[in-house]
Amino acid sequence: MIERVETGIAPSSAPINDAVRAGKHLWLVAIAEDPVSGEIVVGDIEAQTRRCIDNLEIALRAAGGDLRNLAMVQIFLTDSADAAGMNAVYREYFTAQPFPVRATVVVKELLAKGLRIEMTATAVLD
Repeated sequence: MIERVETGIAPSSAPINDAVRAGKHLWLVAIAEDPVSGEIVVGDIEAQTRRCIDNLEIALRAAGGDLRNLAMVQIFLTDSADAAGMNAVYREYFTAQPFPVRATVVVKELLAKGLRIEMTATAVLD
């Protein structure tokens, strides 16, 4: 049984959930949006990366976990030059083993205007 996790993050106008759960497994998506207004964060890749990870953390906490529960993170960037800034912020959040498995890809564009990064993740809850 798959169930929606109510994260409290501003809902999308599309048929999308920020997090769904099946048993101990949790699937998440995060963009650089203000969790209250839903507006895309204006700023550099560091600001957008920080907001993405903070939104992942909000969703994880709503499900009863935290960033240590992440097993895999997939990151989508619109510019390969942003990788260094994204990695610098990522290192602030993920400081101890085991780190999540991670893939980072560069895409032509993301759907929201001004969006430079999007993340999907999988977590295993206790």
